Amino acid sequence: MKQIFRYRYLLPVAIVLAIMPPGNPHLLEKSGMLLAGTLQRPIDILDLFWHVWPLLLLGIKAGRDLGRRLVPTAKS
Repeated sequence: MKQIFRYRYLLPVAIVLAIMPPGNPHLLEKSGMLLAGTLQRPIDILDLFWHVWPLLLLGIKAGRDLGRRLVPTAKS
């Protein structure tokens, strides 16, 4: 299962879902709707979540990896 969360798999998925569909990325459209307060339909909320989840996973993974490098582990 850890294989799925490697950067070489997660990064392309995050990029592709962030820019889909070409020409009018849903991520930008739905983010604008969220900021304007017009993101109300369940299909729009699901679409925003669908385009954001790999970016969230990528951010969590990068934060954890960076935290492990910056904070030395205490050895007893």
